[in-house]
Amino acid sequence: MKQFFAELLRDKTGRVGLAGVLAVVVVAVFAPLIATHDPLEMSDFLRQAPGAGFLLGTDEFGRDVFSRLVYGARVSVYVGLVATGIGAIGGLALGLAAGYYGGVVDNVIMRLMDVLFAFPSILLALAIVAVLGPDLGNTIIAIGIVRIPVFTRTVRAEVLSVKAQEYITSVRSIGVKDGRVILRHVLPNVMAPFIVQTTLSLSSAILVEASLSFLGLGIQPPNPSWGSMLSESRRIMELAPWTAIAPTVAIILAILSFNLLGDGVRDILDPKLKNVE
Repeated sequence: MKQFFAELLRDKTGRVGLAGVLAVVVVAVFAPLIATHDPLEMSDFLRQAPGAGFLLGTDEFGRDVFSRLVYGARVSVYVGLVATGIGAIGGLALGLAAGYYGGVVDNVIMRLMDVLFAFPSILLALAIVAVLGPDLGNTIIAIGIVRIPVFTRTVRAEVLSVKAQEYITSVRSIGVKDGRVILRHVLPNVMAPFIVQTTLSLSSAILVEASLSFLGLGIQPPNPSWGSMLSESRRIMELAPWTAIAPTVAIILAILSFNLLGDGVRDILDPKLKNVE
């Protein structure tokens, strides 16, 4: 781990991405200390431009945009982590089973993944939330299900490669049980691409959550979310452009940070991409 973080800090892309991700996480964790106002509090200062009293101005209800942006980071980070965790765990289990056992197990699992892959991620998440109902928990479940096929394919491909190695054939030939082979010999060798995919999927989860909230199927008002803030700003965009600019910039920077971190992690964990000096 010490070597990994040392290499990550030496990598320019990874360093910038890590700094951005840490900034988003710090804002999310310490939101009550950073926010200057109650994010739900309405005032008489409607659509007030950014200034000393309100750092990023106010919206059409007189709510502080900066405070809502800060608390919106908490929602994005929470949804991104939990939803990605659901997709990662589900995809890891299915990918290991499909790649290791093959045959009928592989066909059933991968045909199911093909069905899920046939739908664009946003449309599939929309359909799931429409069935379950719009709230935070259902949004997390929908995003988690959407991410499972990506992890399943990634893990399965690595398992197929690892399973073909001679040492796997050797341990199986001496009667080692499948569960032990998977946990002790296969799983450690598929973790590198799995970790990279997890890092990259965090940005996708944040984007899907913002999209669902923008469409009114994610976090419900008056709770702050970057997507819902952007949706609410459409009505007053010409009169108060700061209400749209702030959440847009936050979404872009958060997604960019996670993508840069994912690229840095990939460069470190994938020996094929390391520069030969």
